[in-house]
Amino acid sequence: MACPGEMSVSNPLRFQGFPCNVGKRNGFLAARSSGLRKSQQCFQRHLCWPGVRRASVPNVRLLPAPGALVSRGVDSSLVHKSDNAPEAGVIQLYRIPYLQDSETIELLRQVQAKVSSNIVGIKTEQCFNIQLDSALTPEKLATLQWLLAETYEPDMLQAQSFLEEEVSRSPYSVIVEVGPRMTFSTAFSTNAISICKSLSLMEVTRLERSRRYLLCLDPGYGPLDESQLNNFAALVHDRMTECVYPNKLTSFHSDVVPEPVRIVPVIERGREALEEINVKMGLAFDEQDIKYYTHLFRDDIKRNPTTVELFDIAQSNSEHSRHWFFNGKLVIDGETMPRTLFQLVKSPLKANPDNNSVIGFKDNSSAIKGYPANQLRPTIPGSTSPLSVMMRELDILFTAETHNFPCAVAPYPGAETGAGGRIRDTHATGKGSFVVASTAGYCVGNLRIEGAYAPWEDPSFSYPSNLASPLQILIDASDGASDYGNKFGEPLIQGFTRNFGTRLLNGERREWLKPIMFSGAIGQIDHAHISKGDPEIGMLVVKIGGPAYRIGMGGGAASSMVSGQNDAELDFNAVQRGDAEMAQKLYRVVRACAEMGESNPIISIHDQGAGGNCNVVKEIIYPKGAEIDIRSIVVGDHTLSVLEIWGAEYQEQDALLVKPESRSLLESLCERERVSMAVIGTINGCGKIVLIDSAAVKHAKLNGLPPPTPVEDLELEKVLGDMPQKTFEFKRVSVVSEPLDIARGVTIMDALKRVLSLPSVCSKRFLTTKVDRCVTGLVAQQQTVGPLQLPLADVAVIAQTYTDLTGGACAIGEQPTKGLLNPKAMARLAVGEALTNLVWAKVSSLSDVKASGNWMYAAKLDGEGADMYDAAVALADCMIQLGIAIDGGKDSLSMAAQCDGEVVKAPGNLVISAYVTCPDITLTVTPDLKLGKDGVLLHIDLGKGKRRLGGSALAQAFDQIGNDCPDIDDVLYLKKTFEAIQELLGERLISAGHDISDGGLIVSVLEMAFAGNCGVKLNIDSEDSGILQALFAEELGLLLEVHLKDLSVVKQKLESGGISANVIGQVTASPDIELVVDGRLHLKEKTSDLRDIWEETSFQLEGLQRLKSCVRLEKEGLKHRTLPSWSLSFTPKFTDEKLLTASSKPKVAILREEGSNGDREMAAAFYAAGFEPWDITMSDLLAGKSSLEDYRGIAFVGGFSYADVLDSAKGWAASIRFNQPLIQQFQNFYNRQDTFSLGVCNGCQLMALLGWVPGSDVGGSLGSGGDMSQPRFIHNESGRFECRFTSVSIGASPAIMFKGMEGSALGIWSAHGEGRAFFPDENVLASVVKSNLAPVRYCDDANNITELYPFNPNGSPLGIAALCSPDGRHLAMMPHPERCFMMWQYPWYPKEWQLEKSGPSPWLRMFQNARECSATYRGPN
Repeated sequence: MACPGEMSVSNPLRFQGFPCNVGKRNGFLAARSSGLRKSQQCFQRHLCWPGVRRASVPNVRLLPAPGALVSRGVDSSLVHKSDNAPEAGVIQLYRIPYLQDSETIELLRQVQAKVSSNIVGIKTEQCFNIQLDSALTPEKLATLQWLLAETYEPDMLQAQSFLEEEVSRSPYSVIVEVGPRMTFSTAFSTNAISICKSLSLMEVTRLERSRRYLLCLDPGYGPLDESQLNNFAALVHDRMTECVYPNKLTSFHSDVVPEPVRIVPVIERGREALEEINVKMGLAFDEQDIKYYTHLFRDDIKRNPTTVELFDIAQSNSEHSRHWFFNGKLVIDGETMPRTLFQLVKSPLKANPDNNSVIGFKDNSSAIKGYPANQLRPTIPGSTSPLSVMMRELDILFTAETHNFPCAVAPYPGAETGAGGRIRDTHATGKGSFVVASTAGYCVGNLRIEGAYAPWEDPSFSYPSNLASPLQILIDASDGASDYGNKFGEPLIQGFTRNFGTRLLNGERREWLKPIMFSGAIGQIDHAHISKGDPEIGMLVVKIGGPAYRIGMGGGAASSMVSGQNDAELDFNAVQRGDAEMAQKLYRVVRACAEMGESNPIISIHDQGAGGNCNVVKEIIYPKGAEIDIRSIVVGDHTLSVLEIWGAEYQEQDALLVKPESRSLLESLCERERVSMAVIGTINGCGKIVLIDSAAVKHAKLNGLPPPTPVEDLELEKVLGDMPQKTFEFKRVSVVSEPLDIARGVTIMDALKRVLSLPSVCSKRFLTTKVDRCVTGLVAQQQTVGPLQLPLADVAVIAQTYTDLTGGACAIGEQPTKGLLNPKAMARLAVGEALTNLVWAKVSSLSDVKASGNWMYAAKLDGEGADMYDAAVALADCMIQLGIAIDGGKDSLSMAAQCDGEVVKAPGNLVISAYVTCPDITLTVTPDLKLGKDGVLLHIDLGKGKRRLGGSALAQAFDQIGNDCPDIDDVLYLKKTFEAIQELLGERLISAGHDISDGGLIVSVLEMAFAGNCGVKLNIDSEDSGILQALFAEELGLLLEVHLKDLSVVKQKLESGGISANVIGQVTASPDIELVVDGRLHLKEKTSDLRDIWEETSFQLEGLQRLKSCVRLEKEGLKHRTLPSWSLSFTPKFTDEKLLTASSKPKVAILREEGSNGDREMAAAFYAAGFEPWDITMSDLLAGKSSLEDYRGIAFVGGFSYADVLDSAKGWAASIRFNQPLIQQFQNFYNRQDTFSLGVCNGCQLMALLGWVPGSDVGGSLGSGGDMSQPRFIHNESGRFECRFTSVSIGASPAIMFKGMEGSALGIWSAHGEGRAFFPDENVLASVVKSNLAPVRYCDDANNITELYPFNPNGSPLGIAALCSPDGRHLAMMPHPERCFMMWQYPWYPKEWQLEKSGPSPWLRMFQNARECSATYRGPN
């Protein structure tokens, strides 16, 4: 939402004369009465931010409020008539409630605790602010109503505010309205307008949603004061992306006058002119930059630069973009270092030139040689066509980056765009590549969770007001990254979390006030596309993706500064906006090109990120040069200046080079996926970037003026080529340390209570449940393991295809707190941790391992730069000895923030993301103990007896650092151990394995027991090092569970390799932990009690993210969990080879809409059953390029159609229901007796909205009961997206796809936010149950149908997970059988099943049943 002056506002219920100056009044609507409230005025201060006052946007004035809106010819209460009202403007529609009852109760609890106990009740509504450019017909108005209302509660939508009606009846109340800032269209609006366009509602040009809260006050007390209203507003909105609405919107129009391009007088004023503009625009020029650019323009080019040129240079040549520090000359304590950081980091790759690297230290990602694989892809990519298997050589790629500064300022959008930028890095590698899965990491300061046990956190620390709190960052940033990936369709399968904040002995405060938001990804690239083509004269420069907005201005420069150095308003301007659905549409275009193989039209591709067009266009035209027309760029805001169009970091855009003859092909691909495309220039060989403004040229011509000079005219070599090396000088700072001092009376249990509560050690359930870990169907190992699916996996594994067993693995290592003592040891330990995590996947060889290295330091501050250099030296030497190498990475070198006059540095961190090829993904070993009383625990001690506690979790838990840092003293021993474990994996001699890292040996053992839901008897020899040292030292090591009968063989194999392994314990079936140290019993506790401590911090964080009652249910239920007692009524089998190779197969339409993301795995499941799957978009059907008459089956796939902005699948359903003759085509298909349909997740929600289930006689578009009777799927009871491998039982039903599967209870992936079956008509529910039309039900560990959370992940009545039609041909289900039709996709299954991991899972039978039905149908009787 905008500040005053950014839009016109009017509300007849509020006081007139809304002030244009910020800061005088409050922006809340209060009730008025003749008594108590007579003297109270309506607060009208605009609260775009709590506690911070900013100037209003320049060149903006408040428009006069127009009268009431008229939509002529429409007699409806939704559009008010007035003789003089315009036909265009903003109308409001209100819907109740915004929050469900349970959410409202929780909000009230918080408000009473944090704002005022006088607030005794809260009511909510949402307001849709709809911009019309002309009147709506009654028919179109009805369509819009259907979109915005709840289908079974249409009366809950109206043109007048429900809450204002309440205010008029109650004098003791006040309304607070918050919503998005209006400086740019939100992703919500973008997707809503896309829906409207698909329904021919062209009159709707913008649609934003605000939230309104009615605060009911205790009559016995006075009104809320301004600070209390501010505090409430702070609770319910994001200050950086939202604000309080002081009045009702009447227009989104802004009279912003685009800032003209200005000349900076460098010729006349020299460096002084640059210094001034540097501060004013936040360009982040340092002294060396000022000198260079003064010389460049004054002495070399000999003209004054434009503001556009300087902004361009600042972004594309910022530290963030050009890595000056890594390439710079480093002088430490007066001595010039012999090598640059880049030379150091690259040295391991050069030391082993004969390796598998195919892309290293270039492009947007790195890649290693992969395997030939049978990839499922369309036969004619980018058009309506069948999918078939094609053998391609697919390499494994990896990329990683951080988005730290934006997440400090605005955590949710900052993380969204961090994930989005990294996704574009992935797909913009080479000539286009394939996104598969992601990783994430978060490092924040002290969390200060209310009521939490965290005695190590210093309560005296203050936090900067211009940055979000560490707790908010952890929750909101992880939400942003998760939500973006969920909507895009990229599973998040690995990560790390850490928090830290303390004052060191030298007086320095070290804390992640500027956080780390890490985003990595493992993907694939066709080997034919690993190299970008060079620009040639005549090639077209093309931009594809979303339109330009006024967002992300100066992000590259802002990210290069210490937080607090820049103006707060400039910091806000640098924050971007993410639109995951647009990102996915963009990726689909790139993927279609890549799937064309040798016919790929893309010559070169670069993603738009830091610096916006400033960077991406220059990169793609270098070195040939081109003339670019700024007016060719597609904009979403016509008030943008030339500078903003060129420099803003609006997301979801790529720049391409294509040949002119490929233009029409690319246009057709973009049209199919509804992505904008613009040819913005042509390579001309001038060697320059020449930016022209054709609008200015046209204006000059029309007015007889001389043609204007180019906006930008720079030689590429002078601003992008080999520029002068920078020099950085700093000093070493000696470490002040002292031994760890823990009181003698501290018991092991005391220590465990603290250590198990640390975010770096505790359960990461609060992160893993809210991310999709199964989408794509190519995930072979994600975070959760064992029968209880605890987040403890060490390694992540992807499959290359659905039919091959080759794949890729990745693992993370990072040990920042060790770096406070010894940066060299920290670097070695980061590498070691990555390898001791990676070792549990069977890899091609250790020498094939490559890694991304991501550095996060306050590098230009004394001490930090030297530490970083020392770490790089140690890293290089260690990797050379191991025979592995870094092949890419990123840096973030301004990891500090100003707070209360003190520069608070973050602990320096090096994140190592190791990745490698896997010859067999089924050989991966997980940490969960599996063998019961037959299991023996072996410990391989890579520290060789040393027990150093410095920088450990134990030290942090007692607010200390210590002085003796763990290290890898024998790198070659680590190498031998890795290779020995790999041999044991190949022979299947290890049943469970885990690394020793944060928390030490005792924590690693406990985690294995937690995951296996069993007990352990430990017998440890401290070797005179002390009990705490023996248990909590974080020397690297490995823990192996082996079968008792294999123990001698395993030990012999290890010994033959020179590896020492000690038996330290016995696995027990009884769930108890017994710990004996040096012959004395020190601990005997129930596994579940210790696990509760380990889960506690996670559940506290969960309570801030989902319904507390659900959190309590899961927390209490976990104590009593048992192994799921799944059983099968049949034996899974592969499809008969004759059906797979048949020349003619039944055709199934894999139907998708904008935002669908589950189409490929759905196609793979049908293909594996002998179908011919076809890639069909709604665009194809609307354009008449395909007809449902041609298909035997339809699969409505999962995902987030139109980002689910108007409720799940609502836009998709509307595009069918309100398009004739499309609805008739669907109804004809439904009524044909030779057809079937399957809807999963979003497709399930769609089928319900269409009325296809539970039968055409009920409601929806088919039934007589209409929407008022039609069941549908609504928000999960927990209030958020849930991804779980959940238990279901299959009952008797007419569903053809479950024939022969009845009586089975088994696991299945579930991933949705709106999966709760809701029956507006209880008679319909009774009929469904009586007719057995709910074939799949959620069940508990004992296979009992349940409504209990989390067994039932959404709260569906009677555990309903699926509905079918009475004839059984049409099936809708929320869980995802297509993501687990192979056993390697199962994260866990009972050994009693005796199924091979390489074989088919029980869910393949569903698709085989459909195939059998299609083959046996002989027509009507």
